[in-house]
Amino acid sequence: MSTATSKADGVGTSDHLPEFDTLWGHPRPLWMLFMAEFWERFAFYGMRWALTLYIVAQFFDGDKSGQQWASNTYGAYLALVYASAIFGGYVADKVIGYQHSILVGAIIMGSGLFIIMLPDQNLFMIGLSAVIVGNGLFKPVISTLVGKVYSQTDVRRDRGFSIFYMGINAGAMISPIITQWLASVYSDTPMMYNYKAVFCAAGVGMVISYIWFYIGRRQLKGIGALPKTPKRTKNLLMVIGGSILFIAPIYVLMEYAGAQVLAWILFALFIGLVAMLLAGAKKDGKIAIDRVYACMIMFGFNVIFFMFFEQAGSSLTFLAQNIVDKTVTDTFDFKIAWFQSVNAVAILIFAPILSIIWIAMARRHIEPSIPRKFALGLVFTGFGFYVLMFALDNLLDTNNMIPLWPLILCYVIHTIGELCLSPIGLSMVSKLIPASMAGLAFGGWFLSTAIGNNFSGILAGNMSGETGMTATSALDGFTFSFWLLIGAGVLLFVIGPLINKLMHGVK
Repeated sequence: MSTATSKADGVGTSDHLPEFDTLWGHPRPLWMLFMAEFWERFAFYGMRWALTLYIVAQFFDGDKSGQQWASNTYGAYLALVYASAIFGGYVADKVIGYQHSILVGAIIMGSGLFIIMLPDQNLFMIGLSAVIVGNGLFKPVISTLVGKVYSQTDVRRDRGFSIFYMGINAGAMISPIITQWLASVYSDTPMMYNYKAVFCAAGVGMVISYIWFYIGRRQLKGIGALPKTPKRTKNLLMVIGGSILFIAPIYVLMEYAGAQVLAWILFALFIGLVAMLLAGAKKDGKIAIDRVYACMIMFGFNVIFFMFFEQAGSSLTFLAQNIVDKTVTDTFDFKIAWFQSVNAVAILIFAPILSIIWIAMARRHIEPSIPRKFALGLVFTGFGFYVLMFALDNLLDTNNMIPLWPLILCYVIHTIGELCLSPIGLSMVSKLIPASMAGLAFGGWFLSTAIGNNFSGILAGNMSGETGMTATSALDGFTFSFWLLIGAGVLLFVIGPLINKLMHGVK
């Protein structure tokens, strides 16, 4: 395995990667990174299902009027999680190196998870802000390290990323099941206390992730670490101090600016990023400019997708809590948190199936283009909401509850939509944008996702309104979601050939 490596990788200017021991046919560091990411995803998804429910229980005494604020806060939180990845990636690449970025991020994120256990709204928001800052330093970097333990020509590289992706989904699948169990057996006290067990478990997950990476990073043999110098120490201290200070403006955005103001801020950042990409593309001529335009159009549709896909932690959670009959048998109920595991299970089932379908279609020269795969993602997500529309319109019982299966089916269909769009989008960015601007372009992808996540909170808040979600407001909201997604999908399918022209042969 040989490739050129930079000083930032911590292995000097050697033309060769270190020789790694192998485990099950892959470099041993892959499995260490797999488990570090597993525990980070355990923390992230383990508390995700409880976040809006805790806000309503703790800060609104269970009154449904708190659903709107909870949804807006949840959307803003997710938006800033993705937006912070742009700055975290820069810090790791240019200032402290990948290894220290992961370690610092894990500490800050874990601290934030423990802080949100405290029954004070200001401390809760400070804790969420710390999670955002820590995630920005951790999340975009550990995936980069996976790529760095393989050479560009290593045939195992794609399989390595697939294994790593399994770690992400394994953590996302298992954590809601465990944290729901903890919340149900912790005590007979009100749920606002039981949710604290969820946040504690998430914090413990980050502690395990930190320890696992701290001990296991020796396997990387310097990959992703800057040489130990007084400058590195100074930079590390500056980043730690700066990250702690950065929690304050994040807190202000979350607590005082609100989701609507945040939407304008994110939009302004996106316009600035587009201008930078176009300015950089001018140096490479018309084809490069056209490809940037194509990328930006697709980013717009990505905003629409995540606006609706991320209803999972807000409107769909409140639907599960208040309008879904979760009874399976007389003695067994389907738990609210388990809905969050449906997505991960569906990914593990349908990802290889969809991959086989794309390969078979490619052999017959009928594989959909990138824009039309995006269109399929939007349409599938729309049909997930149609299932809920049907249930709310036809299957309400005398208690104004719908059966369990429509919500499970909605999650499964949404997952198929995600598989048509999300991984295709990441691949699209890497193909359309020159390597010299790849970091900036991926920042655009994360930023478009952030904008969509923020809109998701606003939409969910509108569905709940001032009195909480009802079957009628849910039906209205999901009907709007269905028609907008179907309309966007059809539009993208129609203009797909025009976007393909802008791509100039990129498939």
